[in-house]
Amino acid sequence: MKVQFLGATRTTTGSMYLLELNGRRVLLECGLYQGRRDDSVERNLHFPFDPKTLDAAILSHAHIDHCGNFPNLYRQGFTGNIFCTFATRDLANIMLQDSAHIQQADTLFVNKLRAKKGQPPVEPLYSITDAEMVTRQFIAVGYDRPMLVSDGLTVTFRDVGHILGSAQVILDVREGSRQFRYLFSGDVGRGGDPILRDPDTVDGADFLQIESTYGNRSHADRRAGTQAAEKVVLETLQHGGKVIIPSFAVGRTQQVVYALNRAIRDHHFPAVPTFVDSPLAVNATEVHRLHPECFNQDIYEFLRTVANPFEMGNLTYIRDVEQSKKLNDLAGPMVIISASGMAESGRVLHHLRNNIGDPNNLVLFVGFCAEHTLGAQILAGRDTVNIFGEPNRVRARVASVDALSGHADKEELVRYVQRLNGNLQRIFVIHGEEEQSLPFAETLRGLQPKADVLVPVPGQVVEI
Repeated sequence: MKVQFLGATRTTTGSMYLLELNGRRVLLECGLYQGRRDDSVERNLHFPFDPKTLDAAILSHAHIDHCGNFPNLYRQGFTGNIFCTFATRDLANIMLQDSAHIQQADTLFVNKLRAKKGQPPVEPLYSITDAEMVTRQFIAVGYDRPMLVSDGLTVTFRDVGHILGSAQVILDVREGSRQFRYLFSGDVGRGGDPILRDPDTVDGADFLQIESTYGNRSHADRRAGTQAAEKVVLETLQHGGKVIIPSFAVGRTQQVVYALNRAIRDHHFPAVPTFVDSPLAVNATEVHRLHPECFNQDIYEFLRTVANPFEMGNLTYIRDVEQSKKLNDLAGPMVIISASGMAESGRVLHHLRNNIGDPNNLVLFVGFCAEHTLGAQILAGRDTVNIFGEPNRVRARVASVDALSGHADKEELVRYVQRLNGNLQRIFVIHGEEEQSLPFAETLRGLQPKADVLVPVPGQVVEI
């Protein structure tokens, strides 16, 4: 078997890995690359292989940086099955359509600006129809249920506690008389999540491909992080400001809403007007309710004895674009939660453009922002950032709290590896910027001295 590392390799975005075995080609993940606009368009538009030659695909979870380019894969001729969990299929269905809609809306807005400058129009990466059609190729498989993908390749999904439906991908491979187990960690959850179950343990792994988003970093304590977030938000609201929270619509938004719900009920936080400005978040919440197989016991108790964790009297979910625009005319204090989490696309761009210049406001990041994204530029302290191609002064207060991170940190990743049962021969460290992946590889060399640890470079082919 050969593995080619094509995306999320020495970076955290655009996950994509090509497997070749027994004369078959299987794609593991097909994520959107997010970064500098021109570079992103080029990478996402052109695949380093012919999609028509793929026999099947496997998806670990429904985040756009893992599944967001499947419609383009379909558009360019891919006709095979895409294997994933039931919750991932349902989330990917709404997320891909939302991604297509956002691309079309953003392209329309950008083209208006380009027309004023005499520049030619640009096209979206794929259409809503492409997004709808590719979901027909999704084959849902329950956790812990082995499924034959192609000749000599069986996949089993094991809960990893990152987002709803997220999974470790166990690949049991047979090549002639040789058999081995190749484990792709997917994005590893932290454990102790307020909504999801803890990551499961996998036995008998011979080869490991592991993420390293926070491979050289320790998260803040959840309780301390939550208190820090409450403090900075409360200060902003007391001065009549607006709190803009760029948030991933699936997983992170539900965590933020649940945290606000608990804080208000515990009288730690005032019930200020709060808006989730994301049609996707509404749909995602409905999907969450359909998949209790992903929930932990605590959320069941809250649902049974207290209330719906994703609803509050002061909370408004916004679908309509006209309602979204009206938020610009409302005076604070208020909280606006809007996608996307890296501030690369979606309605949050409009809220940032309208509010980032006011020193009374707060931009609060609650998750990771990949290098070169708008979110990363704001967090880096730039005094001016480009939004929709135009410069905007950053006068608002900027803060970041990673207490709600869905990614395991260094210590949690180490515990994940320690729990694995098997004789690991090789470990491939992926899905991390170099300042995270390279030190984490050194950590693993000390932890697994018998294993060959490699941090692949983009495009590298490794024979298993």
